[in-house]
Amino acid sequence: MTACERHREHAQAGTTARLEAPPLALYVHLPWCVRKCPYCDFNSHAAPELLPQQAYIEALLEDLALDAARVGERQIVSIFFGGGTPSLFDPDRIGEFLQRARDHVRIAMDAEVTLEANPGTIEHGRFADYRAAGVNRVSLGAQSFDPAHLRRLGRIHDSHDIARAVDELVRAGIENFNLDLMYGLPEQTTAEAIADIDAAVACAPTHISHYQLTLEPGTVFYHRPPPLPDPEVCWEMQLRCQERLARAGYEQYEVSAYARAARRCVHNLNYWRFGDYIGVGAGAHGKITQPESSSIVRSARIRQPREYLSTPSSHRAHVQHVASEDAAFEYMLNALRLLEGFHARDFEARTGVSFTRIAATVAAARERGLLIEWQPGAYRPTELGQRFLNDLQALFLPGSEPPQSVPPRQSSADRQSASS
Repeated sequence: MTACERHREHAQAGTTARLEAPPLALYVHLPWCVRKCPYCDFNSHAAPELLPQQAYIEALLEDLALDAARVGERQIVSIFFGGGTPSLFDPDRIGEFLQRARDHVRIAMDAEVTLEANPGTIEHGRFADYRAAGVNRVSLGAQSFDPAHLRRLGRIHDSHDIARAVDELVRAGIENFNLDLMYGLPEQTTAEAIADIDAAVACAPTHISHYQLTLEPGTVFYHRPPPLPDPEVCWEMQLRCQERLARAGYEQYEVSAYARAARRCVHNLNYWRFGDYIGVGAGAHGKITQPESSSIVRSARIRQPREYLSTPSSHRAHVQHVASEDAAFEYMLNALRLLEGFHARDFEARTGVSFTRIAATVAAARERGLLIEWQPGAYRPTELGQRFLNDLQALFLPGSEPPQSVPPRQSSADRQSASS
C-alpha cells in the first residue's frame, strides 16, 4: 500500500494536521550596491556617498526586538547578510549587529553566519575583520569569469578581482565559501559556460550556486532584452556543467546548488524545507510558525531605504496570516526544488495541512512521470520533473485541478530563489 493510499484511508480524520515549529533562521537585508546590475530584480539601490551605517544597524535591531516576541526561546540556526552588497558595510558594524542581536534572540554557538560580498568591493584585510566580527561563511557574487560577459552583466569586478577575493578569504581562514555563477548569458556558448565552471572549481569553493539568467520584470534586461541562447542550448549548458561539477566532487542537492560533502548551505536549506526566518531590514521578508494558534505569519518590511529609516519600527512591516491552501503551495514551491524532495509527514508538520489535501495532485504528478515515491511517504522530482519544475510546481497552485495526461510545456526550470 502506497503512502497516498494510506493517507486516503484516514481522510475522515479531517484536512488539518498538527503544526510544528521548524528550525529558525535570521535574514538581514543590506540594500545598497555600488550600482544596479541590468538583470537584478532584488531590492537593491545605488549607495549614497555616505552610507547611514549606524542608523541602519539601529533600525535592524529595532526590527529584531519586535519579532523576538513571536519566537520566544527558539534558537537561530543560521544568519544571512544579503543585499544589495553587504560587504559595503564596515566589519565593525556587522560585528556590532551580531553582538547586540544576542540581547534579543538566542543564537546557536555553531550558527552558520553568511555574508554576501562583491569581489569588486573587498579591500585588503577586510575578510579577516569580517571573520573576527563573527562571519564564518561568505558568498561571492562572481557570476562569470569572462571579461566580456562581466561587462555585459554590468558587474564592477573582473576575474582578477575574483581571484584576489578568494585569496583574501583563504588568508582570513574563511574556507567555507560559495561562488555564484550564471549561465545562459547573452550570446554565451556552451564552451564558455563550461570554462566558467572550470575557473570556479579551480578556486576550490565549498559551494557553487549555478543558475540560469532569466529576464525578470522591472529590470533593464526585461525592457531591453539582450540576445540570449536558445532554450535547448541552455539545457545543454546545464547538463554539461552538471557533469563537470559532479566530476569535481560537487554534489547537486537543489536545482541550482552544488556542494562539497557536509557543506550544503544551512540557511537556504531552511528556506527550501519551509523553515521559519526572521527578516530585518528594508524590504526583508519573514515567516514565523505559531503552533499555539495553528497559524503561519508572514511579514514584509518597507522596501525603500529612506522611507524604511524614517518610519517608526512598529509601522515598518506588513503582516498577514497564510491561508492553509497557500501554505501547501508555498511548501511545494520550495521543497520541490530539492533533489531529495519531501516527506508527507514533514509536509503536514510544516503546513498544518493533511496530506490527503494534495494526495490526488501527487498521484497525478507521479502518473505524468514528474514525481517518484522513492521511500514510503517520501517523494522527489524525477529527472523529467527537475527539467520541467515550473510545470510540476504549478500543479499545486490553489484551485488547480489535477490534469489528466497533459504533457509538460517545453520550458526549462529557472531561478526562483535568492543566492546561496
